Amino acid sequence: MMFNPGTVNLINSTHLWLEIPEAEQTKLWQQSQAFSTSNRRWIAYLNRLSLNAFLPWLRSEHTPNAAVFPNIAALPSVWEVVDGVAISLEEKRLVLIPSEAADLSELRVPQEWVDIPTWTADYYLAVQVNLEESCIRIWGYTTHTLLKSMGSYDASDRAYCLDGEDLISNLNILWMASQLCPEEATHAEETVPLPELALAQAHNLLQRLGNPEVILPRLAVPFSIWGALLEHGGWRQRLYEQRQGQQQQWSINQWLQTGVSDFAQKFGWASIESQSNFALARSSQQASTLPILVRKVSIAGQQYKLRVQPKTNIEDRVWRIELHNASKGEMIPSGFKLRLLTEDLQPFDGNQVQAKTAVDRLYIEVALGDLQEGLVWEIEPTPENFEREILLF
Repeated sequence: MMFNPGTVNLINSTHLWLEIPEAEQTKLWQQSQAFSTSNRRWIAYLNRLSLNAFLPWLRSEHTPNAAVFPNIAALPSVWEVVDGVAISLEEKRLVLIPSEAADLSELRVPQEWVDIPTWTADYYLAVQVNLEESCIRIWGYTTHTLLKSMGSYDASDRAYCLDGEDLISNLNILWMASQLCPEEATHAEETVPLPELALAQAHNLLQRLGNPEVILPRLAVPFSIWGALLEHGGWRQRLYEQRQGQQQQWSINQWLQTGVSDFAQKFGWASIESQSNFALARSSQQASTLPILVRKVSIAGQQYKLRVQPKTNIEDRVWRIELHNASKGEMIPSGFKLRLLTEDLQPFDGNQVQAKTAVDRLYIEVALGDLQEGLVWEIEPTPENFEREILLF
């Protein structure tokens, strides 16, 4: 089907209209099934339609390196609990807020996109999805500054609301302003930091809110607590998995014995056969027979590999986490850091190593107790599309 905007009642010719191919609709609907309720499936579908129509246009017309935030694999964990999809534009960020509503009198932005420090955006775009005409319409946008100063807050569904007449209807103004006035204040004052959640508190919240019978988990606890849980990528992913009835998708022991879970594969994890010249294989016959867990990461356009393997055997619970350059013979640059944190993001003795000069590998060895523990890895400089993950040992 060829989209013809002339067939649509154009309320404002400055709006941006983008086609949704019919074949794309079918494919995206099939990709939007893994959610706890029919409503969340539909919300995810509208978000996918909007993203797949808008992102290619954005890359071709304005920002070739525009990327989904936090990354494609993390989107289901977002859409399970909140509407909207964010896109990074180098130094800026925008959020698409899709709706089927014919009424264009108001833009409603979920609080998460406004008040979670690492989620806030510079621009919020109102998107009308028209399935009958197979198109989306970007009918206006606002900035974080204007939303906070001119909008109202609706506590009933935790949304910032702005009258449609206060939106800027012509999206071209956004690109012109960003070029002509790059220092424009698009972001309000610093957002209020969220509290640190104790591990027991987070686990209790996950147990409670991970029940799919809790239809609106985002409204079930105070926002500061909810925001802190959601901001932690590992906890948000676990919440999503539990609401799908899935448990222990990030267990390193299980990955070594039965293969990397489907959930983790979407984030880039895989297993490879051990190599006889790998350093760990020298220390134990048993360790050398186990696969090596590998995750690819990209930093400043260069590919690296994060490796996880027991130093001796699984029962000893001594693990080695290594960072390598993916290109044979290439080094890790000076200044790179590899860091491990507890599940609740606390440091511990020996949790970080830094390359003082160019090195062939960075590694940390960690001895764990008898109980299952979660560890979060970090690398500096931060990898592209980084999202925190909790590896269970």
